Amino acid sequence: MPRITSGSRQAANVTLPVRLLKEAKQLGINLSRACENGLAQEVSRLRRQQWLQHNAPAIKDWNEKVDKEGLPLDEYRQF
Repeated sequence: MPRITSGSRQAANVTLPVRLLKEAKQLGINLSRACENGLAQEVSRLRRQQWLQHNAPAIKDWNEKVDKEGLPLDEYRQF
């Protein structure tokens, strides 16, 4: 999946709780940066979740194979 870069930007409207917005302004929080960071974390979390769901059958098959046959190249391990 393509990575998100901070190159071009686009204005967006968001609705936030009044108390939270006031407190953020009092603390000098950059709202754009805070929203960007939170959104980037959520996008990353959902991408990971989707990847795991998509690859779950292959991971399950691999784990079953290792349980049954052992690790590939296990005979060459020195530890």
